[in-house]
Amino acid sequence: MKKQLTLLAFALLATLAACAADTLPPKAHPDSAKWDNLIAPDLANAEFPQGIWYVEAGALTASKDEAIWSKKDYENFVVDLEFKTAPNANSGVVIYTSDKQNWIPNSVEVQILDDWGSKWAKVSPTWKCAGLFGRLAPTKSVVKKPGEWNRMTIWAKGQMLYVMLNGELVTQCDMSKWTDPKKNPDGTDIPAWLSKPMASLPTKGKIGLQGKHGGAQIYFRNVKIKQLDPG
Repeated sequence: MKKQLTLLAFALLATLAACAADTLPPKAHPDSAKWDNLIAPDLANAEFPQGIWYVEAGALTASKDEAIWSKKDYENFVVDLEFKTAPNANSGVVIYTSDKQNWIPNSVEVQILDDWGSKWAKVSPTWKCAGLFGRLAPTKSVVKKPGEWNRMTIWAKGQMLYVMLNGELVTQCDMSKWTDPKKNPDGTDIPAWLSKPMASLPTKGKIGLQGKHGGAQIYFRNVKIKQLDPG
């Protein structure tokens, strides 16, 4: 009987861990070890300019500012990944992309930034790491110093977005509130190149990782994805 109860307890814990990714707002990073690879180790399920993206010491990186994209379109999902910045790195995870050739106004970018870098000391708070670039600042900066691995999880369910960085939920967004192409709901300016209101963007599209932007390297590993129940 004791052995049966122990097995039952393990099964229950496994079930709870599997369901954790579907709980919103999220409380912790999910157990994503058995999830699908958003970007496969051989890059076979991705679209990218040849010769730009490559694997170095087990990490995915790029030699130029060119994005790598999922071949599939995704709707209602969780992306879980690790990233490491070089000093002054500026990158991002790009979701809901309906036009990968002109992705900046046609997507939502979850920002990756070396918040420690002097280059970014005076930028808008909406540029800070784990915020929604140009639209919503994270509640706090928790990104680690360059050279250290960070963990980021993004929950995207319709127009509700949640971003957890290094164990802390720092960004929550209802896209439907962003109806003005020039002003955020709090009255701050939206960069001119984000020319479409976030409320008008599709909530299905390709997912991308931005490459070497501004001359600073960015590294990714364990880039995983899970589909969420649309209900």
